[in-house]
Amino acid sequence: MQPPANLDVFEQNQKLGRGINLGNALEAPNEGDWGVVLQADFFSLIKQAGFNSVRIPIRWSAHTTATFPYSIDTRFLKRVDWAIDQAFSQNLAVIINIHHFEEIMQDPAGQKARFLAIWAELAAHYQNYSGDLFFEILNEPNDALTSELWNQYLAEAIALIRETNPGRTLIVGTAEWGGLHGLSALQLPDDDTNIIVSFHYYNPFEFTHQGAEWVNNSDAWLGTQWLGTDSEKQAVINDFSHAVNWANANNRPLNVGEFGAYSKAAMSSRANWTAFVARTAEANKMSWHYWEFISGFGAYNMSTDDWNYPLLNALIPAN
Repeated sequence: MQPPANLDVFEQNQKLGRGINLGNALEAPNEGDWGVVLQADFFSLIKQAGFNSVRIPIRWSAHTTATFPYSIDTRFLKRVDWAIDQAFSQNLAVIINIHHFEEIMQDPAGQKARFLAIWAELAAHYQNYSGDLFFEILNEPNDALTSELWNQYLAEAIALIRETNPGRTLIVGTAEWGGLHGLSALQLPDDDTNIIVSFHYYNPFEFTHQGAEWVNNSDAWLGTQWLGTDSEKQAVINDFSHAVNWANANNRPLNVGEFGAYSKAAMSSRANWTAFVARTAEANKMSWHYWEFISGFGAYNMSTDDWNYPLLNALIPAN
């Protein structure tokens, strides 16, 4: 059944609540390439731990024809259906997005038709799913997909989705890699209030990405701590205040779509930072999705088949 047209977007954001990203699975070039294959028990573990929702990053571009009509591979689409159904079976709300669409970042004009065709097919396919399914238009626009172009493309994508999903709650991130600084340039349709705005938060980057193999010279940051000093906390508060001021001025709810600290950082510092970011988001009525479940930032340890409890307790405190 389609979501009703009169959903309260702020209530929808609270429904997302505390969430986690099922990262490194369906946004890998092929599921399993990055060491993660989604399992049914992931969803029950997440629900039992106290999370309200999951964000499922998906690399549709690896499973879509490169030429018109840009059709999505049927088997892959069924795999995504399965993941959504698993989440719904645990009463978890679900965000699906377009993730790692690297081609559109390099060649926006050349990939625009493909981008819109993917959303046309997804919107039609999922139009009768409940309001617990959220569409996130595109993860971390960057490079040649500038703020100006992103505003144009997202408006066209939203209009297209609304043809089949007039009541679906949408999530829109910012250009400039989804960061806070992209908020000031973001333009949304004035007549569409059923949109949650998302940003990603990895500050201070030298702490959260120390030793990250994909970040040049990040080994130089190894040993960086986050102790929860007054100045460290104030930096987070100041960053979030920027987002809150924008949201209040534009009457839009906010979601922290990604935040996390890589496993090369000390666990005590990771837990300190994670707890403070999560509580700061909650104090400002933001939903959030930790990055991520079971890989390099993972709140769950694949090797021990158990939670990294300092991180889980930071995300979902007992009291």
